[in-house]
Amino acid sequence: VQQPESPSHIIDNSPLIKTLEMLALRKLSTLKSSRFLSSFAIQNPICSSSTIPEVPSCTNYDERINKAGREGDFTTVHHLLNKRARDGFFNTNNTFKFISTNNVCILDDLLEIIARLDSGFPRKSSYDCLIARLSKMHSISEAMRVAKAMVSKGHEVNNVTFHPIVNALTKKEEFEEAWQVVAVMKSCGISPDLTTYNFLLTGYCFAGNVASAAGVLAKIEEEELGADTRTYDALVLGACRAGKLDAALAVVRRMLDDGVPPLYCTHAHIIGAFLKYNYYEQAVEFVRSYAGRDVKLDAENFGILATRLITRSKLEEAKKLVKEMSERRLVMGPRLKDFYELYVRSDGLR
Repeated sequence: VQQPESPSHIIDNSPLIKTLEMLALRKLSTLKSSRFLSSFAIQNPICSSSTIPEVPSCTNYDERINKAGREGDFTTVHHLLNKRARDGFFNTNNTFKFISTNNVCILDDLLEIIARLDSGFPRKSSYDCLIARLSKMHSISEAMRVAKAMVSKGHEVNNVTFHPIVNALTKKEEFEEAWQVVAVMKSCGISPDLTTYNFLLTGYCFAGNVASAAGVLAKIEEEELGADTRTYDALVLGACRAGKLDAALAVVRRMLDDGVPPLYCTHAHIIGAFLKYNYYEQAVEFVRSYAGRDVKLDAENFGILATRLITRSKLEEAKKLVKEMSERRLVMGPRLKDFYELYVRSDGLR
């Protein structure tokens, strides 16, 4: 498919941009998946407890664990964490929701009961889930304390353990602290994986720090970690934020050539960049150039563009796009449905 060309005057030849484009377009064909879960064995279910319903679920377990946690009943928390694993239920983002910045002092009690959980998956997943909760709260020192406790006790620490911490730090653009976490990982004998570097790459690209982003990409290549959808998405984001739409489009084409499907947000980065520079026709052309491959992606792309055109009072352009959505039988959100009924159907453009 012929891709729309970005306006030539937003291209520059600065060394940093050239570095990003050169590294971005180099073929990264060796895809290596990060290990998101360590190997584990789930024991056979045991007799149900009176605290567990006849048909348990993740939600049921989370509710009971949080109730016991709020009441300070850590014996029950310990029992439920073991029982849910034996019943084949994963921990979730809500498992340790009873922890807040106001009661983080209970960490000692939690570390004690987690250390006594069944070895393997129940213990490992509980540690990782606790770290994820603390990282979401941006209680980084406490999250690192849990990770170090895992290391000291030999409890299967790996990249997954540190992912939430690095992610939380890069979202706040606390890059120096994120690299310190990477250094701790290496001191524990853990080689940072592609996901770890992707968090750093995305953070730098979002911040517009092209030089540092290029440095992370060079490390990925040096360590032969390959590239995945998140790697490419970060490169597209970085190019868009730097105003290099030609480079962003080239990265998307490289993704397709390498058989890596772009994320929905990857397309959204480019649509947003075209609109930022008031290149409405190019944005519409870009969306249409990918139409017909994925109905859900089409609905997302057309919907995002039409909504933003309406927000910018580009009603005539929006009318044509919403009409096309109707013709393609794409799902519209409530706002676009109302717009269609008010401006398109009533104007006889259907």
